[in-house]
Amino acid sequence: MRWLIMPEYLDEREEYLFPPAAGATERGVVGYGGNLSPGALLSAYRQGIFPWPSSPMLLQWCSPDPRFIVSKESLYITESARKALKKALRRDSPYRLTLDAAFPDVIGNCADVPRPGQPGTWIFPNLVKGYTELHRLGYAHSVEVWKNGKLVGGLYGVSLGSVFFGESMFSLESNASKIGFLSLAATLFIRGFQCIDCQVYTPYLELMGGIEVPRPLYLSLLKDALTARTLKGDWSELFPGFPDTEIIISFKKNSETITYHT
Repeated sequence: MRWLIMPEYLDEREEYLFPPAAGATERGVVGYGGNLSPGALLSAYRQGIFPWPSSPMLLQWCSPDPRFIVSKESLYITESARKALKKALRRDSPYRLTLDAAFPDVIGNCADVPRPGQPGTWIFPNLVKGYTELHRLGYAHSVEVWKNGKLVGGLYGVSLGSVFFGESMFSLESNASKIGFLSLAATLFIRGFQCIDCQVYTPYLELMGGIEVPRPLYLSLLKDALTARTLKGDWSELFPGFPDTEIIISFKKNSETITYHT
C-alpha cells in the first residue's frame, strides 16, 4: 500500500506530483491518503488520476486501464433518446435544464440515490466538501434536470482544458440523467471539448457512446486536451443559451464503431 505524503492543504495554484499513473496496480490504484483540497484534486485530474474513496477514512487515488470515455466521434444518441430529448426540450415541456444552478443538491442526490449492486455510497462528506469548494472556484460544474420545478436528475464533474471529468449522475425518474448527460455532451463537443472522461465502464454510458481506451492513449489525449483554455467560472453565464435545442437534437448520430490504437 503506497501512502502519499501531501501538505494538509493545497490551493488551486499549487501542484502535487502523484506517483505515475502508469505505475498503478492491477486495480488501477496509484496511492492512498492525502486530502481533497483544490490543488490535490486538480493535480490528480491533470495527471490522469481521480479519487475513489473506499471508506470515509481511506482515500484512494485511481487511474484504471483501460479508461472509459465518450468522445465527439463516439457520442451516440439512440432514436428513443432523441425522442426523449425532443419531448424534454420543447417550449411547452414541464422539463427545464440548467447549469450550475443547484450544485449542492445534485451532489447530495448522487450520494443518496441507491444504486443496483452497491451497498452504499462512495460520495462521503469529505468528498462533497472537496467538490463543493472546486465548484465555488469555478472548476466543478453541475447539470440539473427539473420537472415542474422539482429536481429529478442531474450530474456533476470537473472541467479542465477541453476535458470534462464526469463524476456521478442521478435520476429520480426515467431518462432524467440521460437527458442531462446528452444535452451537456452535445453542448461541450460543439464548443470544442475533446472528450468526457467517464473513468470506468458502465453499460448505461456505453449506450450513449462510451468506449474503453488504453491508459497510455488516454494520457496522451489528456495531455493534448489540457493545452486548451479552461472554461472556469459559472457555466450558466459561460453557456447562456443552454440548452440549445437545435444543436442538441441535431447532433450527428454516429453509427460507426470507433477503434483506438496505441
